[in-house]
Amino acid sequence: MEKVNDKYFLAANSYSGFVSKFYDNYFPEKGYRVFIIKGGPGTGKSFFMKTIAKRAAEKGMKVSECPCSSDPDSLDGVIIDDIKTVFFDGTSPHIVEAKYPGVCENIIDLGKFWDTEALRKNRYDIISASNINAAFHKTASLYLSACGEIKKDSLKTAKSYTNNEKVIMYAKTLCKKLIPEKCSGYGFEHIRFIEGTTPKGTVTFPQSITENAERIIAISDDCGSASSMICEYVRRYALMGGYEIITLKNPYLPEALTDHILIPELKLAVVTENKSIKFSGDITRINSRRFFNAKEKSKRKARISFNQKVEKELLSSATEMLEKAKQSHDCLEKYYIDSMDFKALDDFCRSFIDNLLK
Repeated sequence: MEKVNDKYFLAANSYSGFVSKFYDNYFPEKGYRVFIIKGGPGTGKSFFMKTIAKRAAEKGMKVSECPCSSDPDSLDGVIIDDIKTVFFDGTSPHIVEAKYPGVCENIIDLGKFWDTEALRKNRYDIISASNINAAFHKTASLYLSACGEIKKDSLKTAKSYTNNEKVIMYAKTLCKKLIPEKCSGYGFEHIRFIEGTTPKGTVTFPQSITENAERIIAISDDCGSASSMICEYVRRYALMGGYEIITLKNPYLPEALTDHILIPELKLAVVTENKSIKFSGDITRINSRRFFNAKEKSKRKARISFNQKVEKELLSSATEMLEKAKQSHDCLEKYYIDSMDFKALDDFCRSFIDNLLK
């Protein structure tokens, strides 16, 4: 029976620059195999991974598709936990190199199917399109960086009226109630995102949690001052208890905020709801205002509101630049598509996938 694939981002256009979590999603000591795909734009990397994901799902395997934050219609990776096998796009900006060559990671070079001479004939146009693409990404990064300063101020402001003692007390009670103790040593975690800033605006994948959790605790918290603290407590508690978890970081401030925690073994999730992401189904909702000093929050309401408006405008400008970068990337792809031997590539893909999933 074909299963519905989960979707996660493995990288984010964050407010502090491009952030990649590729290395946080496979474990050499647990026998994972990693295939790092190299090749230029338009050389079939995403198509190759989509085909693998489809075939694995048809065989009833649990598959996680990892869209690209710069083009959510393309894939950055595919994770097939049933056979401990991972595929990554290992090209810029998410460069992935082998840590244990041959033992864990293997290289798939799709560049062997392109016509180098045809590409060289178009080298000036290719270089120009590449530089234009990089310039749009750089401008987008400037807008996102400005967003970061605003969001950091909102978080700092929210923390000033958040009662940390109440938050920790709630988190401790929640963990003792919902996470049974185990004696299997320290757990391990996959670090991902289910939200991203893309050329299509903010894209979210809440279904990757709702389809894998039977019990969801959602904390409504626009700034994340309370919800992130709860999620971090749950994260540490679960890892100390020996559980395998999926930690879902905030795509804007990944170094400061943890948005969601999924514990697949328990079919349990603790999540953050805000203006950009909501969850459906049988959910226990907790409003973060129970952890706030209402009087102090009221004093800072105007500041938070102003910050959110500015952040929204800057994010819109960043999205516009990412869209322009995508358009220039599409132009770049055409040169490589015209220079590829897709018949040879198709033969290789078919043989590789048949051998992998036999």
